[in-house]
Amino acid sequence: MTCSKIFSGNLPELTYEIVQYFRNDFSTLHSCILVNRLWCRLAIPLLWEDPFSKEYPKNYHFINICLHKLNDGDKIKLNEYRFFTGSSFLSNTLFNYPSFIKCLSIPKVYNSIESWAIKNFLCDVTDVILRNFIFSLLVKIFIENEVNLHTFELEISNLIIQCYDDYFNTALQLILQNPKFICNVKNLSIRLSYQKDSYLSSFIKYFYSNCTSISSVYVHSLSYNYIEKDCLFKLINSQQNLRKIYSFNSNLNLNVTNYSNTLKTITFHCIQLNSLKVNFEQLNVLESIHILYCSSLDSTFFQQIINLTKPFKLKSLFIDERSKLQIESLKLLLQKSGNYLENITIKLYNSEYMLQLYKLLEIYCDKIKFLDILFKNDKYIYLALDLIKNVQQNLNYLSIYLIRPNRKLESIMLENLEQILPRRLEYLKLEHNFSAKGSKVLFKKLQNIFIKKLLIGNPANSYDTFESEDILLHIKKYIMKEKRIEYLAMKDLYKRREKRDLFDYKNVVKEFKFYGIHVKDYDDLCIGDGENIKTDYIGYEFL
Repeated sequence: MTCSKIFSGNLPELTYEIVQYFRNDFSTLHSCILVNRLWCRLAIPLLWEDPFSKEYPKNYHFINICLHKLNDGDKIKLNEYRFFTGSSFLSNTLFNYPSFIKCLSIPKVYNSIESWAIKNFLCDVTDVILRNFIFSLLVKIFIENEVNLHTFELEISNLIIQCYDDYFNTALQLILQNPKFICNVKNLSIRLSYQKDSYLSSFIKYFYSNCTSISSVYVHSLSYNYIEKDCLFKLINSQQNLRKIYSFNSNLNLNVTNYSNTLKTITFHCIQLNSLKVNFEQLNVLESIHILYCSSLDSTFFQQIINLTKPFKLKSLFIDERSKLQIESLKLLLQKSGNYLENITIKLYNSEYMLQLYKLLEIYCDKIKFLDILFKNDKYIYLALDLIKNVQQNLNYLSIYLIRPNRKLESIMLENLEQILPRRLEYLKLEHNFSAKGSKVLFKKLQNIFIKKLLIGNPANSYDTFESEDILLHIKKYIMKEKRIEYLAMKDLYKRREKRDLFDYKNVVKEFKFYGIHVKDYDDLCIGDGENIKTDYIGYEFL
């Protein structure tokens, strides 16, 4: 009875909660549209919150719908660019779709414009003026339809600077002249990748002068001058409800007074920790700190952490050759924070500290959920395998990278794999140039383990040694029919000396789909590395 009332629309509040639950499940949201009018009215706004970032449906199709709102004068101007005659403006729409937009990323909008222009114009789609003109039209439409953003990503890169013209300038000025468009932004992402980002300064000044409700700030800077750096400090330190800070390559001087009782998460990514100025003692509600591939991980930084009277809740520690480890300082840090550590990446090619490092992790870190390690030889593999076994109760994500073909290393890993892995994994990535025999052993050992996402890659870049056909044969025999994997990705498969992704073989994709396994593009399914790490996989989604 209750179920029938929900679908008939007699319980609108409960129906609203149900549809909200599917917020990021785009396929299900599209199905909700077909249930009835109420479900449709509830699902459409969710699909339009962030249209330019969605993979399904293709995001550039949204531009046609947005341009329906153009006035006659702008439509005439657009047709002057030889708008494809096979395309036409929609005569009418059921909803005011642009008004639902809550997230706007300038680089993603530009990517969508380029894809859309290829489909709809007879002229040169690389025309900078054309792309900027369409961008300015979209911004105008968003503002006229009273879009109120909660997420805004601004990037002034070398590419966009090259695209700078009157249309682009008009669009930026239009945004600043309409404060309602961005004054309620909660999530702000700023990417600086140009030496003279003067166009960006006006935006930063606007935010720290007019907006104090930002809860998440992402700063990605490859280079910036003193003026912009000072503006960024003022922007962050002016906020009174800041909960998340993500700093990539940006050594920010944080005055935490304004947000000492709100800031819960800090991520430092590729920065120099010895020049960091943060008073952690004043942060009263800090729940997690993430240190990702930072340099100068030495006693200068560790000493201020060790001296804290409060717990230092270090959730993520990603280290590589830039980290400049000092093992004694690291030991003191792990004694203080090891019980909080959940996400660890070790990308050290040559390190005299590997033996001590693995032993310290095994002693102090038993709550690891995410582990990403590489091997150059078999010197430390048993220590790493012991670490995996020690944390298997909590382990959800595991990535193993064997740098070059090494049959002894492969044999040791495969011999122990079944004993050290948990019975269920969210994510398993193995990058190695597997032999035919090795691939058979691998998939026989994996056939009794439930793996949501399995990725197999070949880092050797050698089509003479990678046994692609054998791997595919064994994965069909031992994995496909067992139905213990939901998503599969394989890269660097060689056929007739051409490197391919398994996703490119459409017949194979269909075959796996018949058994309930979704073959995905490798890069899309991969967590990533370095600058491209997808932080939502480690339990921390920034925007």
